Amino acid sequence: YQMHWPDPDEDVEEAWEEMARLLDEGKVRYLGVSNFTIEHIERVRKIHPPVSLQPPYSMLHREVEDELLDYCGRNEIGVVAYSPIQRGLLTGKFDRARFNALAPDDHRRMSPDFLEPQFSATLELVEDLKKIAERNGRTCAELAISWVLRRPEVTAAIVGARSPQQIIETAPAADWNLGKKEIKQIERLLAKRDAKVKSRIK
Repeated sequence: YQMHWPDPDEDVEEAWEEMARLLDEGKVRYLGVSNFTIEHIERVRKIHPPVSLQPPYSMLHREVEDELLDYCGRNEIGVVAYSPIQRGLLTGKFDRARFNALAPDDHRRMSPDFLEPQFSATLELVEDLKKIAERNGRTCAELAISWVLRRPEVTAAIVGARSPQQIIETAPAADWNLGKKEIKQIERLLAKRDAKVKSRIK
């Protein structure tokens, strides 16, 4: 049973107490949190320790690497990462034509990841990621998911699917352990992408 957002902030403890009560009554087996900071986790741990954290994590959003993943590792909190393919951007199938075809009310139209200069820099990044994936007989989506799973703190990655075929295309990523060579290449590409974004903002 998971609390998805610590909002409103002042009610977090009260809500968590109720969730802990359901656990004590045997109505749920485990308690987890999503989109929590370390400070939020520390607050609810005083009531009952969460067994999992569900944060956003992908090549394009690595904020959890700063402190959160290490914290979870130290405290035996499983990490269930969401958005590992960043709303389709890292699948290798997203381009300008697909963006232009999005519905007017599609949330991606307002996301910074799909706006310039990030969008162009990411499309360029994906072209290079495809080469690494193809060299290994894999898809770009598999590469993005496997990259997230490379961290020992990450126990699972949530990948949205709109068809059975998309599941078939992404599930094998769980069995692909990226080698050091690939990881170093990806790190260089990500640094190159970030530099492009900064230069284009100027």
